[in-house]
Amino acid sequence: MAERVETVRRAPLTRDRVLRAAVALADRTGIESLSMRNLAQDLGVVPMALYKHVANKDELLDGMIDIVVAEIDPPAAGDWKQAIRRRVLSARRMLLRHPWASLAIESRAMATPAVLAYLDSTVGALRAGGFSTDLAHHVMHALGSRVLGFSQELFDASRQAGRSGATVPEAPADLPPEMAARFPNLAAIATAASHDGDSVVGPGCDDQFEFEFALDLLLDGIERLHRDGWTSHRTP
Repeated sequence: MAERVETVRRAPLTRDRVLRAAVALADRTGIESLSMRNLAQDLGVVPMALYKHVANKDELLDGMIDIVVAEIDPPAAGDWKQAIRRRVLSARRMLLRHPWASLAIESRAMATPAVLAYLDSTVGALRAGGFSTDLAHHVMHALGSRVLGFSQELFDASRQAGRSGATVPEAPADLPPEMAARFPNLAAIATAASHDGDSVVGPGCDDQFEFEFALDLLLDGIERLHRDGWTSHRTP
């Protein structure tokens, strides 16, 4: 066993190996604990060796995002609605494997090449399904982050806490009795349904049922607009 570990450590260092090791480290310990020093230690090299393959941590994160986004199922021919639904749910499965990825994607000032390619192919699926560029534009805005497999929940403590200085609101389920009396409607919906514990974004209601409910609601509405020949250009 020790010999096999030593062989892995002596394997040539490449950009792909660095990125995949970083992904594995983030999967195990979280993105917040990822550093060039920790990654170098994991690979059995000195930190300076990493800079031959990634210029800095920003480039490392960009590469990690591209590695995991490449796991999303490729575009499939056929009905646009089912094709997009399958790919979005594939993106969600990717995020379940890599829970850190949604915040990493959001943190980038510019989308990475793999994210751009994924979004471009999604628009391509809409246009191949007969959507005008006008409707496709508004559809992408409506889908928002859901197209990448996650939703931005109103009461998502994990996402807010990841931003320095952020104030984290309590989720409806955490309302104490005096608050529930003051806000009875929030208290009522908080206990109206049970949720699973495998949320992509952590605490909140972004579980698989809620995600698919919202996705299907959007896709059904989009299908109706497409069928009706909707356009944003209003006639006077």
